[in-house]
Amino acid sequence: MTQKPTNSEIEILTVLWETGAGTTRQVHDIIAKNKSVGYTSTLKTIQNMLDKGFVSRIPKGQTHLYSATVTQGEIQKMMLGGFVDRLFNGSSKNLILQALGNQTPNPDELKEIRDMLDQLDGRDDS
Repeated sequence: MTQKPTNSEIEILTVLWETGAGTTRQVHDIIAKNKSVGYTSTLKTIQNMLDKGFVSRIPKGQTHLYSATVTQGEIQKMMLGGFVDRLFNGSSKNLILQALGNQTPNPDELKEIRDMLDQLDGRDDS
């Protein structure tokens, strides 16, 4: 996968990750609850996503059922890598320090972060 999804494509992927699959109408109706967007725009975006390989389609009567062919983790990894490179000069440390400075993690999140750091460091004592 070489192309990165647009913001509109990520919105559609998010719907498909949450629902598993859906028709253009179903996806559009979910997105339209929070954003003013035309049905034809949703349709065109889904067609572009099909061309890019982000979704697959299965005929379902008079319509098509679409599902994501990429996982949320794959997209997050792809998008985050470019983000870290562009905004933080490739420094994961700077990204983490900025994120922790803007949000205060709760105790469970801190434990999870510590566990992840220990695992990365090879000290998984659990």
